[in-house]
Amino acid sequence: MSEIRWYLLSVKNMSSLEISSSSYNQETKLPLSPPLVEDSAFETLGKDVNEVEGKSKDIIKLTSEKLSIDEVSRLVISPLCGAISLFVGITRNNFEGKKVISLEYEAYLPMAENEIRKICIDIRQKWPVRHIAVFHRLGLVPVSEASIVIAVSSAHRAAALEAVSYAIDTLKARVPIWKKEMYEESSSSWKRNKECFWATSD
Repeated sequence: MSEIRWYLLSVKNMSSLEISSSSYNQETKLPLSPPLVEDSAFETLGKDVNEVEGKSKDIIKLTSEKLSIDEVSRLVISPLCGAISLFVGITRNNFEGKKVISLEYEAYLPMAENEIRKICIDIRQKWPVRHIAVFHRLGLVPVSEASIVIAVSSAHRAAALEAVSYAIDTLKARVPIWKKEMYEESSSSWKRNKECFWATSD
């Protein structure tokens, strides 16, 4: 009996409930510190889950900063989704027998961002996905560091897996991003994506 009274007293002494809701800076698409909403737990119970979760997001970023796989994957988390699929492209240390020390990426930013946005639209027309994040690093990318991270969330794994595969294949074919390989012997070579639509056969 004493245990039941202790439990009731504990419930009465709860002062408030706090719920975190994610917010995003519209310019940089990076997560801000989540605001706290007090005493709103019971208000959300009567709302539709989709209304509480908010709209789907396409988060695109081309940056010279080091990419965080954890950060990108967190951006697509949704309580409506049971799957998050990732593609991470990293710099390897060799190419055709040469030792690679880093890659360097350049992009025509307005066109690149526009093409990536079109890819996100295509994905949504093909698969029932929730959130899409595409981060691509520009400038020097040392060996073993990520040059691109793509994350997609969906209710079930098949849609997210297929969407991520489509995203990287289509990005390499359509988006104007160029890569230079820096070799140990102080030489370098610009490489085009063989899949890109403007490439011609040798």
